[in-house]
Amino acid sequence: MNINKLFFHIHYCNGKKFKEPRKHLKKLTRTLQHHELIFFTGGKGNVVIGKKSYQLKEGMLFYICPDVLHSIEIDTEIPICFQSVHFSYANVSFNEGKWSVCDEVQMLSLDAAQHLKDYYQIEDLFKKLLDCWNAKLPGYEFMSKTLLQQLFIAIAQNVKKQNQNYATSLKIEKIIQYMNQHMNHRVTLTELADLVQLSSTYLSRAFKVVTGYSVIEYFNKMKMDKAKEMILEGDKKIKEVAGELGFTDEFYFSRIFKRIEGISPSEYYSKNVHGV
Repeated sequence: MNINKLFFHIHYCNGKKFKEPRKHLKKLTRTLQHHELIFFTGGKGNVVIGKKSYQLKEGMLFYICPDVLHSIEIDTEIPICFQSVHFSYANVSFNEGKWSVCDEVQMLSLDAAQHLKDYYQIEDLFKKLLDCWNAKLPGYEFMSKTLLQQLFIAIAQNVKKQNQNYATSLKIEKIIQYMNQHMNHRVTLTELADLVQLSSTYLSRAFKVVTGYSVIEYFNKMKMDKAKEMILEGDKKIKEVAGELGFTDEFYFSRIFKRIEGISPSEYYSKNVHGV
């Protein structure tokens, strides 16, 4: 799940813990116009999303999309605890100096239901999110959005550890570390594939799934981030910056920089160093 370009709006947060047993079932059936994450840490019941039914148990995380009929049936004789956040989001990107916003409703890359293990961090972030939202202190909306992003990152990391492809994710992290250590060199896909003993084709596909970028896009992005730091130091010419980052062609470096940042390296220097 790539959340780099997602901008969230939280509609509301909710959380309940029923301590007193009751002798009847409580059922909620509805369709939402936004997204919901609901996390159960206790209780007994049944959740139906679309046409699929799931048994409710501790550690269950449900993701409910807009316009999907769902029902939650709770056995209130068993104490229940849940935390939820209702939200919408837009895809916001910055390319070639221009902002673009896509608010078309799409599904996030989350399963409708999954059983999490070792979920302390997720439960803690959910609690912080609910506490922040309910306190309504100045700046709570911005803080809540930040906590929601952290929550998604924690969920992605938790799922990755449980996934059978966790070993591949570790190999991709190793590749990123390698690229960071060889910023001043040209690195080939074959070289990276040999490093982690994967085929070039499989590595390309897996890298895109994990990071949201192709291998070369990610490496160039890392290099441009470093280039900005070097340009702001103000003691190197653009050609020197390009050379130290493994580019033999200053003009190719400038084209990559402009494609990612929207302005040329010289324009970036003028605006940020001289304020022109």
